[in-house]
Amino acid sequence: MDIERWFFEIWELKRSVVGITPKMLTQTLKELEADGLIDRKVYLEVPPKVEYSRTDTGKDLLPFISQMRSWGEKHMSAN
Repeated sequence: MDIERWFFEIWELKRSVVGITPKMLTQTLKELEADGLIDRKVYLEVPPKVEYSRTDTGKDLLPFISQMRSWGEKHMSAN
């Protein structure tokens, strides 16, 4: 998943986060929304559509998230 993108639909998140249960994904998204890191937009259409986008605060965290991802990938490949 391209973490530089501004918004995602729920199906994209489910597909890109390997092994996450729907319950855990929903819980995590609710927590991120409560913390002001993402916004949730519901479209009244059939089938229902929900988009998640980063707030300005969430966008400010991208450099730190990228660094943590790089660190994790480096250390995972070493093991």
